Formats: sequence, C-alpha cells, structure tokens
Amino acid sequence: MGVTETMRAVRIAEHGGPEVLALTRVAVPTPQAGQVLVRVSAVALNNTDLWTREGAYGRPDDPEALSGWRGPIDFPRVQGADVAGRVVAVGADVDESLAGRRVVVDPAIYDTEGPDANPVGLMGSERDGGYAEYVTAPAKRVHDVTESPLTDEQLATLPTAYGTALGMIERGRLRAGETALVSGASGGVGLALVHIARARGARVLAISSGPKIDAVREAGAHQVIDRARGIAEQLRAAAPEGIDVALDVVAGDLVSEGLPLLREGGRWVIAGALGGYGVHFDVRRLYLHNAQVIGSAMHTPAHFDLLMDLARRGEIQPVVAAAFPLDQAAQAQEELARRGHVGKIVMHP
Repeated sequence: MGVTETMRAVRIAEHGGPEVLALTRVAVPTPQAGQVLVRVSAVALNNTDLWTREGAYGRPDDPEALSGWRGPIDFPRVQGADVAGRVVAVGADVDESLAGRRVVVDPAIYDTEGPDANPVGLMGSERDGGYAEYVTAPAKRVHDVTESPLTDEQLATLPTAYGTALGMIERGRLRAGETALVSGASGGVGLALVHIARARGARVLAISSGPKIDAVREAGAHQVIDRARGIAEQLRAAAPEGIDVALDVVAGDLVSEGLPLLREGGRWVIAGALGGYGVHFDVRRLYLHNAQVIGSAMHTPAHFDLLMDLARRGEIQPVVAAAFPLDQAAQAQEELARRGHVGKIVMHP
C-alpha cells in the first residue's frame, strides 16, 4: 500500500478570505497508537470550513471575536471535516483488518467516551483535516462502509451535513406521521434533513426559494414554502394543525414568526444562524404550549452509527453539486459561499 513521505495539503495560517488557503507540501502524518492513516478519496465542503477560515464563530465572552469552532485555531491548520477514503496504515493497538477498507471518518472530537458524548471539537478546525492526500483518525471514529452502494463522493458528503441533520432529528424526537418544517432546505444540512425526515416517514414542509424549489421537491419535500413570500401565512395554510418539529438552520426572524405555529408539545430545533443570531420571541408561546427550543451541534457517536447504517443500506441518496481538484480549494469555497448550488461540493485530492 506504498505511502509516500510527503503529500499535498491545503492549509490556512491565519483567518481571512479564500486567499489564505495555501496549497503546500507537508509530511504525511504517522498514525499514533489507536489511530489509522486514511488516503482521502473525496472531501466535502461545509459552511464550517468558511466560518473557521474567517474566524466567524465568536466567543462566549465576545460574540465578535475572531475564533474557530470552539476557540482559537492552532495555525497552520489543514481544513476539511468530511472524509471518505481507504485505510492504508494502522497504528499500534489497532485491528489490522481495517487496512484496505473503504471508510468514512466521524470528524467530531468528543468530550467523553460514551455513545451520547457531545462534540467539542472538529477535524479541520481543532485538528488537521481532509484537504489533503492523507489524514489520520482515531480507529474508533472510522466506519467501514466498503459494502455501501454510495460513491466515495456521496459518502464524503455525509459526516457534517447528514450528521448534523440526524442529530437534529434525533434530539427533536421526530417520529413517523409527524409534520416537520425544514428551513434552508436547499443547503447541505437542509437537503439532508429533507432526505432523512422523509425516510423516517414524516410529512416534510420545506422552506426554499426561486430556482431551488424544484430540487427541494425532488429531494422528497411534500410541500415547499417560498421564502420570498410571507412564510407564516403559507405555513398556516400548509399545516393548519400546526408543526410538530421545526428543523431550523436559519434562526433569526423565522423563530419569532414560527414558534406560534408549533403544536402542543412541539419542538423547535436550531443548528445554525444563517438568518441572524439575535432572536426575539414571545416566551408565553413556549411555556403555555409545553414547547421546547433545542440547540443541536452536530451529532453524538450513537447518531453517527445510525447514519452509517443508513449509508450501508443506501437509504439516503446525497446530491453532489460539483467536484473540484485540491488545488482549486479557494474556488470551491467561493462557489460554496455563493450558495447558487443544490447539494454538496466535494474535492478530490
């Protein structure tokens, strides 16, 4: 499985625009005890890549501070959380039968060992990621998907977008027969939410706009609400009985408008703030109706196991919007930032 000594990688040495992404040659990392070395076949892009590069996450004591996902970034950093590839070497104390297997890496760094651990770091932010020819990963975070009917590109789209979506759906306790609202439905997480909620047997109402509406309908939404027109009125007409679970990556004004549309005991799950992080709502709509507002960051190990089961069975069909070579990482991120696409953007090292 000859592994070379150096590899191409795209790193950032500071926060900034796409120009800080630098293609460079670095040593191939050596898998430590408990780790494997993965040759990257495909790496998918996420908003997390843009926000980590820009330092857009803020800090608890200073919302405007330049910061990575969970604090200061240790530069230089190889970006990229979402990796599909093949195991080419294993470190000490790792089952050697993993070598040669096609795998997806769970990019989360967890706070404890258990199945319900919380993610407190992310590959490509708190440790080096997959914008490279090779990446190391803990063996217990590497999932064998050799038998999956999905392509390497499709598998690479799963960890962050589908992991985040499944985390939202699990934390929101979405059940078959319930009505789910999905905001930002044409984005990576949004489309994943539509796919998984539909596979769960929920009735899916999705918010999108313009030319993307047809693609969201194709992904399985029962009804698409046009963001360009009054959202609340359209929702009342589409779900006169109310919404059971809102799966929201937009937040902002949508929370204030949407909370009164929840049914008794409804759940509003938030995993993003594309529409703004300052939110105002009437708290009476919360407690009088036993509603819940739930924050959801990515997934737990148990959620990721569920996701990999879906991938092995081919029960979800991720949409790949575009593919770029590694040396066009800046163009790929610019394409992502334009939000003109439906589905996920990937790169090939």
